[in-house]
Amino acid sequence: MNRNPRLLYLVTEDFYFCSHRLPLAVAARGEGFDVTVATRVQRHGDQIRAAGLDLVPLRLDRHGHNPLRELAALCEIIGIYRRLRPDLAHHVAIKPVLYGSVAARLAGTPLVVNAIAGLGYVTSSNDLRARLLRPAISAAYRLLVNRNGSRLIVQNPDDIEALTQRHIIDRERVTLIRGSGIDTQQFSPTMAQKGPCLVVFAARLVRDKGVVEFVEAARLLRARGVNARFALVGEPDPSHPAQIAGSELERWRGEGVIEYWGWHEDMREVYRQAHLVCLPSYREGLPKALIEAAACGLPIVTCDVPGCREVVRDGDNGLLVPPRTVEPLAQALGRLIDDADLRARMGMRSRERAVAEFSIERVVADTLALYRAALSG
Repeated sequence: MNRNPRLLYLVTEDFYFCSHRLPLAVAARGEGFDVTVATRVQRHGDQIRAAGLDLVPLRLDRHGHNPLRELAALCEIIGIYRRLRPDLAHHVAIKPVLYGSVAARLAGTPLVVNAIAGLGYVTSSNDLRARLLRPAISAAYRLLVNRNGSRLIVQNPDDIEALTQRHIIDRERVTLIRGSGIDTQQFSPTMAQKGPCLVVFAARLVRDKGVVEFVEAARLLRARGVNARFALVGEPDPSHPAQIAGSELERWRGEGVIEYWGWHEDMREVYRQAHLVCLPSYREGLPKALIEAAACGLPIVTCDVPGCREVVRDGDNGLLVPPRTVEPLAQALGRLIDDADLRARMGMRSRERAVAEFSIERVVADTLALYRAALSG
């Protein structure tokens, strides 16, 4: 008797799975897969089960570094693969890609799809820890993601070039799928807001996202008499080596440079209040915050770096500036703050690009096609 193919998702956090992969998993179930999600369960376990998916809780910590705990987490994952014996495993982000690939080899999982959201901290940061980690991560990728039956999903062409030119992975194993998609019905434009221009920074509060540059640009514009509000929307990541300390946030807020809104479950409410979105990140895969902002018809100021320039074309739906700079960022923000007509034109183009290029329907269809090709091949 034929059975449905078993698809296993390995993701570090349940909230990330729900925000970035849940529609895909539901669509895969509709295509006839038996779907299991292995993730650390905190607040979204019921949501995953309610979608008709099997859930296996993990103790994996995405930023954990204790060798004994990491070994225990790897052994736990290997045990899950041996018990479930999936036909296809989909690993999301660096640690699940590495640990999941080890488990798949040892358990004999025939097909693996590895997805990385960007080359991230290890590639973009110049601090000592990142430089020390780069050779080890590159070697691990060469060893683990080039196996037969393995495919790698990346989100922008720059990452394809970086990975293939360094001979980390063979080009024929790489597939470009642009992000995790956005529901363009839920994220949609609203009426233009009145009052002073509100500039929103929406991301984890770590230095590699350009938080400091955003705050310093806000400081410059305020000193020049620009009438605008600047809001940080997100929360610090205590396990990230480049996190923004709470004391630093309080100092900025106390000075009146920025408003600190913290973490928001429903980003649509944030974007409905915004006039302009800014993310001066050093490097991204394909930032979902910018795609959401684009779908909401907002102009964007971001950096001319991998991932960000996939969402924004300079002078079309926003402005691109060099990374790690303050004055060019302040000038770009000031230009859009002072010109409501330009904001409206660029916001319209953002919406058009989001619908045409980044819809959830497109991403789901492309990923399911990759699953089918792997199974048939």
